[in-house]
Amino acid sequence: MSKLKRKDYEALLAPMQVELANTARWLQHAGKRLVVVFEGRDTAGKGGAIDAIRAHLNPRQCRVVALPKPTEREATQWYFQRYVEHLPAAGEIALFDRSWYNRAGVEKVMGFASDAQVAAFLRATPQFERQLVDDGILLFKYWLCCDQAEQEKRFAERVDNPLKGWKLSPIDLEARTRYRAYTEARETMLQATHTRHAPWTLVDFNDQRRGRLTLLRDLLDRLPDTRLDAPTLALPPLRGKPAKERYGVLKPIPAFRR
Repeated sequence: MSKLKRKDYEALLAPMQVELANTARWLQHAGKRLVVVFEGRDTAGKGGAIDAIRAHLNPRQCRVVALPKPTEREATQWYFQRYVEHLPAAGEIALFDRSWYNRAGVEKVMGFASDAQVAAFLRATPQFERQLVDDGILLFKYWLCCDQAEQEKRFAERVDNPLKGWKLSPIDLEARTRYRAYTEARETMLQATHTRHAPWTLVDFNDQRRGRLTLLRDLLDRLPDTRLDAPTLALPPLRGKPAKERYGVLKPIPAFRR
């Protein structure tokens, strides 16, 4: 299947984003809570997929959760504790750019967690997610799939692009040598945590644009089929001529010149 061109991608994405905006209004009106977990290999396209979802949503309603390395104190807490505080309240959406599944992925493969810690996590996670779902949270878990050849192309782009250099770390470079180990860790994770109440969905992201469309279409189709149109607001004409800005204490800095 050929990769989507940008023009075609944007034409297909736009109506889905309108649907998503309608869904966000319904979530707020109904007081529902939505959690979407994005997992996958480095360079799989998690950030781009998240951006496609949040692009036209109110940032006060839709938040991205991308947690850094745990602090010394956090490392001694109940493992799920630092994630729980980022769960949404009524009417909110939380998009997890990596999540509690770090323990079953990067922490396991890179040796940051012991075998006992990983095993305990895999036993506890279905119960933890059952509590979230039973409390009314709409939980969706996506794994973004990417072949190693495509991953190498994306790593090379990050090396050569000064705007993407921040996405590349020593751990990412080490992960290049552990592609099969990540595959094994993912399969073990799916075996333990793909449940009826919180199933996983795998999406092919070798073509990131097509992958975003596939993921967003799946998410919209699985959310409740409701529609809440935006309220119609009147915009009466101003009284008199539009005013120009007036300055007293300070003035704007000089405009940019080429």
